[in-house]
Amino acid sequence: MSLWKRITVFLSIMGPGIITANIDNDASGITTYSVAGAHFGYSLLWTLIPTTIALLVIQEMVARMGVVTGKGLSDLIRENYGVKSTFYMMTILFIANFGTTVANFAGWAASMEILGFSRYIVMPIGALVVWFLVVKGSYRFVEKILLVACLLYFGYVLSGFMSKPVWSDVFYNTFIPNIKFNTEYIMLSIAIIGTTITPWMQFYLQSSIAEKGIQKNEYKASKIDVFIGCSITDIVSFFIIVTCATTLFAQGIRINEASEAALALKPLAGRYAFLIFAVCLANASILGTIIVPLATSYYICEAMGWERGVNKTFKDAPQFMSIYTFMIVIGSLLILIPGAPLVFLMVLSSLLNGILLPFVLIYAISLVNNKKLMGDFVNPRSYNIISWSTVVVLIILTTAFIVSFIIPLGSLYG
Repeated sequence: MSLWKRITVFLSIMGPGIITANIDNDASGITTYSVAGAHFGYSLLWTLIPTTIALLVIQEMVARMGVVTGKGLSDLIRENYGVKSTFYMMTILFIANFGTTVANFAGWAASMEILGFSRYIVMPIGALVVWFLVVKGSYRFVEKILLVACLLYFGYVLSGFMSKPVWSDVFYNTFIPNIKFNTEYIMLSIAIIGTTITPWMQFYLQSSIAEKGIQKNEYKASKIDVFIGCSITDIVSFFIIVTCATTLFAQGIRINEASEAALALKPLAGRYAFLIFAVCLANASILGTIIVPLATSYYICEAMGWERGVNKTFKDAPQFMSIYTFMIVIGSLLILIPGAPLVFLMVLSSLLNGILLPFVLIYAISLVNNKKLMGDFVNPRSYNIISWSTVVVLIILTTAFIVSFIIPLGSLYG
């Protein structure tokens, strides 16, 4: 195959891997990286290396299943492990993803407000555009919009250079772990892994590959798409941490939200860095409000055997479109209600995602090693070592994550 033919094939396949990985850097993810940089400087940069390796292996594994089987992950779990276990998993994932959707709408509202727009104007507009794009658009059209929007993530790279870090310190902390044994440091380490590798990503990636109809002979191009996406997403994460470490940590400024990071950058890194950070947060948040509800609609409909797909109409796939509409409408309305339990929903979302991720990965690893299902495309030994090691680490971290919530609650109500 000629080089030009290979490029043409890749451009036709490109999309699912890049979109899935990049949009994982949603409002929650950007907040996590911003807080990590502001509170601990460069010392958490090293966590991105093992996290990126694990993300690459897991995403490639899931993409391979989508290409070989032509089915989504929910489909395969239901067919191989039964409806009952699938139903419980889907219910918990729905609650978790609803919280994530609310978090993304909150990020959209906050970023627009710091740019001078009222949330009572931008929320309805944003929700309507997001809903219309998916319900009335085709898969190819939606994918093109998302790919173009992903380019805006490079604004974080630009803001990183504009903050003028000491690069020798940056690279030292990237490759030499500087572990601090305190609760907040450990919790942020867990959060970085948890916000980079999420349950919804696995379902969305495999479903989008199945809907796009990528074939086995196109697998190598799909693999490149996944690797590029995973690499870009953690390069962006790297520069978010660097930006906040160089500016906020150096000045002793502590933050709790990504929008606070954008505001704090204005006097420290200049108006342009502030604008870039704010616009990129708005972009990431609105993309998250598209993809997370879409992923939710995909995996619930797959699990229940209902029609699904962006190419379908309300008449063709009523459950798919109804689930998507419900999450967009209710999620956006909550942001406009004074006193709505937004923080509770966001915390609950993180907790449920952390609990479910090891189970999702155990199912995925078991399925990808099923010879009858995958044939010659089963996992190589190195992938199994990395993926099972990731599951073990996640179980340990998830246990620590849950305990960190139970202990404060016990002291509060004991």
